[in-house]
Amino acid sequence: MGDHALAAESAPTTPGDAGDRPDELPSPVRLRHPWRWVAVVALAYVAARVVLAFAGNDNMHWDVVGHYLFAPAVLRGLWLTVELTAAAMGLAIAVGITIALMRLSPNPVLSTFAAGYVWFVRATPVVVQLLFWFFLAAVFPTISVDIPFGPTLFELDTNTLIGQFVAGMLGLGISESAYVAEIVRAGITSVDRGQTEASQSLGMSRMRMMRWVILPQAMRVIIPPVGNAVINMTKMTAVVLIIGLPDLMTSVQLIYSRNFFQIPLLTVACCWYVLLVSVLTLLQLRLERRFGRGVLGAPVSRRVRRR
Repeated sequence: MGDHALAAESAPTTPGDAGDRPDELPSPVRLRHPWRWVAVVALAYVAARVVLAFAGNDNMHWDVVGHYLFAPAVLRGLWLTVELTAAAMGLAIAVGITIALMRLSPNPVLSTFAAGYVWFVRATPVVVQLLFWFFLAAVFPTISVDIPFGPTLFELDTNTLIGQFVAGMLGLGISESAYVAEIVRAGITSVDRGQTEASQSLGMSRMRMMRWVILPQAMRVIIPPVGNAVINMTKMTAVVLIIGLPDLMTSVQLIYSRNFFQIPLLTVACCWYVLLVSVLTLLQLRLERRFGRGVLGAPVSRRVRRR
């Protein structure tokens, strides 16, 4: 009996024996998620029903949609929307960066003024700002630049200087500049304090430090919300309808006020807005990849993934 036990203990083990290699882990068991497939089927069914409800509805008048999709009036309104978005966001970014730097300044006068600017602009509705700039001539018929206690250098008519487009740009841009200022301030304060101390130890001025050290690192935090602001501005331009600026939404409304095809013309506007937002989203993703290189969790381009 003892000889048999000794022989069993001394017998060589084969690779197939269980428990002979403690470092070998068992095969992973793949988890099953049946409810995911149920959710996919349910969502696909709902989406298909919605698409078919619109596509097969004769009241949608898809022939009218196709007719006005590339109508000259609609394309002119589309181009004006693009121009207004670019001008208003350019103004908002320029003013927003300036206000953010002023608010972070050690000078209490500048920081207090910047805080008051953000508070006042955010407290004022964008519609009120649009109407204020549009009717500014009622308060100031002329705008002049003069030397204090001296002669007037030049004087301009307010209605000539601030037309519909300029009023829309000022109203939208100044309203958005307060939010951009807070976005930039949050991005700057997200940079590690050691970066500022290292720049100061090298003798860099405040402006050089912001330009070459702080802002490049803050861009990865700034770009996503600013990109959302640009997309929101593209849609917000529709409010210039109240001052009669013929943007995309205004052009569509003028057309359906004559032919009474409200839903088909609104569908035309939606198609162009979706296209604009899609292009802006792609540009935002490219900028995020560019400024987020080397950061954990940042979007990675397909070229890097293949490597």
